[in-house]
Amino acid sequence: MRAIWKGHIQFSLVTIPIRIYNAIDAAQSISFNLLSKDGHNPVAYEKKDKVTGKTLRNEDIVKGYQYEPGQYVIIEPEDFEKVRLKSTRIIEIQGFVAKEEVHPTLYEAPYYVGPDGEVAAKTYGLLAATMEETGKIAVGKVVLRDRETPVLLSPQENGIVMYKLRYPKEVRSISEVPQLIDVKVDKEQLKLARTLVESMSTKFANIEMEDHYGDALREIIEAKIQGKEVVTVEQEEPKVVFYYPPDAAAK
Repeated sequence: MRAIWKGHIQFSLVTIPIRIYNAIDAAQSISFNLLSKDGHNPVAYEKKDKVTGKTLRNEDIVKGYQYEPGQYVIIEPEDFEKVRLKSTRIIEIQGFVAKEEVHPTLYEAPYYVGPDGEVAAKTYGLLAATMEETGKIAVGKVVLRDRETPVLLSPQENGIVMYKLRYPKEVRSISEVPQLIDVKVDKEQLKLARTLVESMSTKFANIEMEDHYGDALREIIEAKIQGKEVVTVEQEEPKVVFYYPPDAAAK
């Protein structure tokens, strides 16, 4: 596994040299190229003015922020330079919090954190063990690509996983979802529903997490490469079952 970033974790008087690795295996995702129907030639992406239809070069394009419909303010390269932050290659820990305090909607991309060298491995291991023992996770910030990014560090097995976080103001409130109502649940109905949930309770490791679509698509791709006939498998539609509360069924 090759590191994509090298720096330090820093909190109080402690500094730990670390390396960051991609947690996502990009090779597992399937991507396609656009080709012409006749000749199967690669299709080029051409930037055009949507009004005039004129083909544009990179130097003909500027960045604009739409503050009203059809109204833009132009942001020049020097404007970005004014707010660009210099990377210090330091993940600055601002505090350790209980894991349940960070809402799942704030989690973004996961990365693995590893120690940079044998000397760092001991302090790194101590940090991971301490977070595991205390049930705490570390929240901090790091400068990536000229901007400050909030991150979260959490223990996982013998290591540490880092998540890029969204800012809370970026996440909409669930109260904005239409037709949410405050349901007054009947105790007997709740008891029945709870029994159903408890009867299906298991561990996440026991849940099948296979990408059936991706696997089937890979089989089709491989069959076409080998010149084999592609067989379509029809899936049965699941039966629809309605649940009626006991009081409703009696009416």
